[in-house]
Amino acid sequence: MAAQGLTGALLALALVAMGPSGAGQADVLKVDMRSAGEGRFDIDVTVRHADSGWDHYANRWEVIGPDGRVLGTRVLYHPHVNEQPFTRSLEGLRIPSEFTWVRVRAHDLVHGYGGREVTLSVPHR
Repeated sequence: MAAQGLTGALLALALVAMGPSGAGQADVLKVDMRSAGEGRFDIDVTVRHADSGWDHYANRWEVIGPDGRVLGTRVLYHPHVNEQPFTRSLEGLRIPSEFTWVRVRAHDLVHGYGGREVTLSVPHR
């Protein structure tokens, strides 16, 4: 009987730790970047988030320069409940020539930022 009570207490603690939903934060899993010429790049980003519906889903990802400036944003207009992980693209993103690397982060409606980010080198121009 005591083991059942402990198991129940641990389960309750885990549910509280997950917050209002078990979906957690949005994670960037993979980023592919290709030069599109003239200082522009096409970017494919794979995101994982346990979207649960319109109230809790990954709603965008951003490319951040070394100086912290947001260089580009890909807005995600709907939940991807049955498509996880998913990949979306941003074409023709201008990256200043002095930047040798960028960081990609994802955002969800409940937790904001904070999931796994990916930092990658800018391909040769």
